[in-house]
Amino acid sequence: MTDTGTATAMEANASTIIGQTISRSLLESLIARATQRLVFEDCDFEGCDLSRLEMRGFEFRDCKFMEASLFAATLSQTIWRRCRGRQADFEAAELVDAQFLNCDLNNTKWRRARLSSASFKECKLTGANFEEVAHLGMSFEETLLVGADLRKMSFRKMQLQQLDFAEADLSGCDFREVVFVGGSLRNAHLKLTRFEGADLREADIGGLKLGDAKLFRGATISLNQAAELLGELGITVA
Repeated sequence: MTDTGTATAMEANASTIIGQTISRSLLESLIARATQRLVFEDCDFEGCDLSRLEMRGFEFRDCKFMEASLFAATLSQTIWRRCRGRQADFEAAELVDAQFLNCDLNNTKWRRARLSSASFKECKLTGANFEEVAHLGMSFEETLLVGADLRKMSFRKMQLQQLDFAEADLSGCDFREVVFVGGSLRNAHLKLTRFEGADLREADIGGLKLGDAKLFRGATISLNQAAELLGELGITVA
């Protein structure tokens, strides 16, 4: 079946709720009565307690989740398109194979969430906390992670497309053999971070401290980056 045919078939097997303000009791009623997967379009979940609900396979389009609680909710295989969820709490949620597309998720909490094979594309995750998440196969693309907490996360052998890690906490992260396609590491926290074999030539690595320079041993940088790095360390190249 073609992609268009697959999408048409999915729409035919979905029940769509449009433009409603959703409370926990209303959502529980919709879930209890559902005979097809649920799609929410332009709905308002702001501040709603959605903790521990079973929402596997749901789709959310242009919905608002600001300050909503999705603690320990089952959200595997969900699709999120253009949603806004500032300060939403996804702690301990199950999000295996979830897709986030062009979403604003600044200052969200993902602590201990299961994010295996989840993907974030063209999202805003400034200040997000990914402490202790299960992340095997998780991917980011063209996403803002400014000031995010990504400690001990592994990106090994990935190609990272336009990721902004400026001022993020990358302590203990594994970037070995990673290829950076654009993006930024400016002023990131890099304690015990590994970069052996990484290609950093297209990344912004400005703002490094003297103690950070040794972390890039074995990585590839450009001549311009080398000059900038020496400048950061107070060395003038004549």
